[in-house]
Amino acid sequence: MIQEEERIRMKTYLNLSAAELVNIALARNEGVLAANQALNVTTGLRTGRSPKDRFIVKDDITAATVDWNTTNQPISSEKFDALWQKIEFALHQKECVFTSYLKVGAEAKFALNVKVMTELAWHNLFTHDLFIRDENPHTSDQPLQWTILCVPSFKADPLLDGVNSDAAVILNFSARRILICGTYYAGEMKKAMFSVLNFLLPQHEVLPMHCAANVGKKGDTALFFGLSGTGKTTLSADPDRYLIGDDEHGWSSEGVFNFEGGCYAKCIDLSKESEPVIWDAIRHGAVLENVVLDSETNEPDYTNSSLTQNTRAAYPREHIPLRVEANKAGQPTAVLFLTCDLYGVLPPVARLTKEQAAYYFLSGYTALVGSTEVGQGSGIKETFSTCFGAPFFPRPASVYANLLMKRLEGSDAQVYLVNTGWTGGVRGEDGERFTIPTTRAIVTAIVNGNLRDASYETLPGFNLEIPTEIAGIDSKILNPRQAWADPIAHDRFAKGLMEKFIENFKKFDVSEAVKGAGPRLI
Repeated sequence: MIQEEERIRMKTYLNLSAAELVNIALARNEGVLAANQALNVTTGLRTGRSPKDRFIVKDDITAATVDWNTTNQPISSEKFDALWQKIEFALHQKECVFTSYLKVGAEAKFALNVKVMTELAWHNLFTHDLFIRDENPHTSDQPLQWTILCVPSFKADPLLDGVNSDAAVILNFSARRILICGTYYAGEMKKAMFSVLNFLLPQHEVLPMHCAANVGKKGDTALFFGLSGTGKTTLSADPDRYLIGDDEHGWSSEGVFNFEGGCYAKCIDLSKESEPVIWDAIRHGAVLENVVLDSETNEPDYTNSSLTQNTRAAYPREHIPLRVEANKAGQPTAVLFLTCDLYGVLPPVARLTKEQAAYYFLSGYTALVGSTEVGQGSGIKETFSTCFGAPFFPRPASVYANLLMKRLEGSDAQVYLVNTGWTGGVRGEDGERFTIPTTRAIVTAIVNGNLRDASYETLPGFNLEIPTEIAGIDSKILNPRQAWADPIAHDRFAKGLMEKFIENFKKFDVSEAVKGAGPRLI
């Protein structure tokens, strides 16, 4: 236990505002102000999540309910308690600690109170931006409250602490605690709470989703599923629609609600022309992570990836003028699965049946874009990330797929597969990536309802329904085979991708209808 004299020596900063946290971070040399007045920080060697260092305490709550694997790694309660005590002691040796009482979940009956304790002011600012803030924040612990203890300067000992390296991210559902050490990457706090909700909400018949959400002027809600870098934040930040959130939501029988109070956008190659909403949101109170600044002007150089491809900006929803004030909305009418196809053989858009929706949701085929995870490298490679977010879902995939089917059956939502990747050839060869304006035009046609009654044809092999025309789009790109100069080469790569889908799907125990909704080799 922490001795009383140690508590007295340490100063506690409680529920500070964004401006106060920025000023303290600057005074402590934790970062510098960029020309846009955002706080610019660096995170050292770890510029992304560390999935090999993530654990869940295995106990009576989790033993039979968690899908234990290389992402959901077990650790004992004894190891967790011992490490927590060491890290808590280390924090209280610091000259100060930053504590904020926040919450996650915009739907009151599913919301969780969260106490965030950090050794760095900018880490507290990050959660101030990303989590939900009460007008009158708590100043003491609350019932059923979760606690995040984040002390990146503390290095774990794998031999003594039962972890894999000097960093650790550990979730304890019985104690309602999250321990983070050895990593300065702030996204670990965000994704840890996301994983907590992903475990807890299914028992309330709520589908937790790795997706963005926005609402049209007629009240129509759209969901954008996808991995980091495939377009969730960019496409949901639509100047003509109202944003709910860019990354984490729940879907209940009553509608959709945001888990967060802010956004966490990738910044690589960010431009005001292509992404004006995000560009304007990065200002005072926002955090820039690992973005290189011009040495003379302090202007962010979003094209510079010398620190990492995974450059980031965290900012509160209040920085977005067009937003849904309630942070939630009704049942969706359009659901978009954003996939980044490196082979150029998937269409830019396809309409899915409910069975196909389950198939492609479970498959989660896309690309890993940039170094979102430690050790991932700077290149782009294909992946099958179950539920479009495999690292964040503790329960078996079938739990989430069944909830998706249930929610679709209870709504009027139409599901679309949208390829934000390559067309006309393979990446690195003859293929070109779809431009943001092209994809935005397709998304606009979806969310406006124009594709519901469009004319469709069936893409052989994948058996996907693809539109024959979309206003403002060259019809040649709608059928991927027609976009290739060499149709025979297209067929070879298409066959190869179908085989990958079929092989990957063998691990799922689902109905024959869902199994049969995938590609079939001709």
